[in-house]
Amino acid sequence: MLRSLRENGPALLVPAAWLVVAATVLGDISTHALFVAHVVMSALLVAFLATSWRDMDAEVLRAWRLVVLVGTPITLAGVAGFLAPGSVPPRALLALSLFGWMLLPAAGFLYTARRVEAGARIYEVGAACCVAGAVAVVGGSSTAWTITGLALVGVGQTAGILDATLRY
Repeated sequence: MLRSLRENGPALLVPAAWLVVAATVLGDISTHALFVAHVVMSALLVAFLATSWRDMDAEVLRAWRLVVLVGTPITLAGVAGFLAPGSVPPRALLALSLFGWMLLPAAGFLYTARRVEAGARIYEVGAACCVAGAVAVVGGSSTAWTITGLALVGVGQTAGILDATLRY
């Protein structure tokens, strides 16, 4: 059962994470719920690394292991952003967490696209969605732009993780 959760869980957690972020932006979910999501995701990332480390020795999986490894402190930066004392800029920590998880998978997608035959286009589009979404969030001047950017990232990352889950 643990193996099944490790193999299939990300395909559920990735879109769920972006839905929670979007719902927070829209005011449908509290920032406290987003804080709890960061704590839970941090714990899940550490558990995933601990239980999957040896299983991720193949070339492409090794790259994704690095994405998760680097992403763990990025997620923890988000936790710290919610808990930061006055001398630490919480917005910077939250931005690091947000944009880190928008762009870090883009690097993983590009790496994957160059090393697989089947599904390469999905990973290229996923990377493009991540970058375009980050640009929309940074450059947008409204909630609509932010939601559009989050949706692009969510769709691109979900397509990539679903393809990896179903194909490999």
